[in-house]
Amino acid sequence: MRPQLRRRRLRGAAGGLPGGLPAMRSAFLIAGLAVLALIWGGPLLGTDRASFAAHMIAHMGVVALTAPLLALGLPGMPALLGPGVATVVEFLLVWGWHAPALRAAAETSLPATVAEQASFLAAGFLLWHACLRAGGLAGAVGLLFTSMHMTLLGALLALAPRPLYGTASVTCLGLTLGPGADQNFGGTVMLAVGALAYLAGGLALMTRMLEPGR
Repeated sequence: MRPQLRRRRLRGAAGGLPGGLPAMRSAFLIAGLAVLALIWGGPLLGTDRASFAAHMIAHMGVVALTAPLLALGLPGMPALLGPGVATVVEFLLVWGWHAPALRAAAETSLPATVAEQASFLAAGFLLWHACLRAGGLAGAVGLLFTSMHMTLLGALLALAPRPLYGTASVTCLGLTLGPGADQNFGGTVMLAVGALAYLAGGLALMTRMLEPGR
């Protein structure tokens, strides 16, 4: 009986997803920090900062890769926000930073870029951590709602008939893109990475809800 109880506690360490062994948690943390270093230290926010597509690759790397890895690496950390509040905060930040005026500021001002990226990391981590720790319906709904609004924003950007950002050609990872293609590429990245990552997380929590004995 004791081994069974111990296994159940271990599996429930993070509420929605298993906390894992210390080595696994360390691996998640290291992976998350490595991804963050590649994003923040590479050309996406440096020489390619004027590109909307580069911005979106960095954005999705932070919120859809780094944030969940850090959350999985810190399952025992007390939740600073509930899933509902964290979801609303993340929603407001994502849509706010994609308003044309704020996007232009982040492209041309280093302090604005730092503020943007820091807020993406904070909001992404708080959302993933809150939802994974809470688990159940609240956690699943938070991640699924985020997937839905990222799908909507990504589709709007990918299918927009005219560019909302920029007027000149830009470079993204060695590719030269016109304003329209740059925006469409960025929207596609949001659809392919962000929306799917949150959808996968939400479905994982829903699946665990349906497991016998939970």
